[in-house]
Amino acid sequence: MPFDFMVYKESKNLFPVEIKEKCRYYYDLMDIENSWTGRLDVCFANTFLLESVQLVVNAIALFEKGYFDCAFYSLRQSIELSTTITYLVDKEGEDREKELQKWKDQSYFPQFKQMSDFLEKNGSTFIEIKNIMKVYFENLESVKKKLNKYVHKQGFQTFYVSKNHPFHQKISREKFIAEFEEYLKVCIGAIAVFRLTVDPFPILLMDEEIYHRTGDLLTDAYSQDFIDRYIGQNYIEDFKKTSNYITLYDFLMKEEKRAPCVTWVIKDHFIDNKNIDTIMKQFHLLDLDEFASVVLVSVSNKINNIFCGNILRQYTSSNAPLNDNVSYNDDELIEFKKSGIKYNNKYNDGFLSIATIYGNQYCFTHNEMLNEQEIYILDHIANEFGQSPDILS
Repeated sequence: MPFDFMVYKESKNLFPVEIKEKCRYYYDLMDIENSWTGRLDVCFANTFLLESVQLVVNAIALFEKGYFDCAFYSLRQSIELSTTITYLVDKEGEDREKELQKWKDQSYFPQFKQMSDFLEKNGSTFIEIKNIMKVYFENLESVKKKLNKYVHKQGFQTFYVSKNHPFHQKISREKFIAEFEEYLKVCIGAIAVFRLTVDPFPILLMDEEIYHRTGDLLTDAYSQDFIDRYIGQNYIEDFKKTSNYITLYDFLMKEEKRAPCVTWVIKDHFIDNKNIDTIMKQFHLLDLDEFASVVLVSVSNKINNIFCGNILRQYTSSNAPLNDNVSYNDDELIEFKKSGIKYNNKYNDGFLSIATIYGNQYCFTHNEMLNEQEIYILDHIANEFGQSPDILS
């Protein structure tokens, strides 16, 4: 094989390594990706969160390829971008819009130190969290300073060409990888903590009492395993002492608690056929599509999927379809509605029918043909539930 000078120069001082738990880190980062805030006034924070996660992924990829200083820089960026979220969220109204516009326009925008100083003096939400979780933020600051040593190339051990660098010393290479993973875990936890400055829902929803008192939110709870691995339960207990957490917790606890099967309908779009009676006892907690879907499933245990307008909002019953691999598309549903065939339209391995409730059309699939009694009930429902959804008001 001929000598490739370009490859030689580019790889001369690179030592690829393996992060053995890389896959787990990527899966764990989904706890952050799934913690989107539903606050309309700061929805930009969701994009910042996704970018912070991407920076961590980039750091892992770069480190494995041997670009260690770039990897540390990407980790530091993830912390700084998370701080930017808090900085923008803690501003209000026009001030927030002005600062966000500066950021978008790439005009003058405060650096990390300036943002930190501002939050220390003016960030009401942040400063309360930082004061209560004092030790946590002290540890985070310590890690950030260590990252800076590699980013700013301080010490010969930070040089690619230095024999003092761990990549050139097999004995200390594993320790260097462990050090990187230690910083990696801290940065993942930091993004998750800064996310809490937007709202406390990722922690609130971990509480079963709160979970069953909330609707279908954009936010998913952090898992207990995620908390234990990247933050620490002791710090989360401190976070629960903040005024934002306490205020929202007390407010939500006044809401009616949903039965688990009702929560499944609202949050998971799943209807348990065996619990229809229990669900209907709390029908007033359902929206129109949820209510209509439950009503349809109550007609027959043959029904398995209900489509509300399009395939994006779909409810599934505990009656499994004959073929789990069937896919649906909007065009097929639209054509079916135009066909004028209301019931027992042959569709894949089963059937497709349509019902009207409160003036809205709902397509639904079923394993067997609907019989005359079931069709009679569906027609009766269409007449019973006319145009006014007052029953759900």
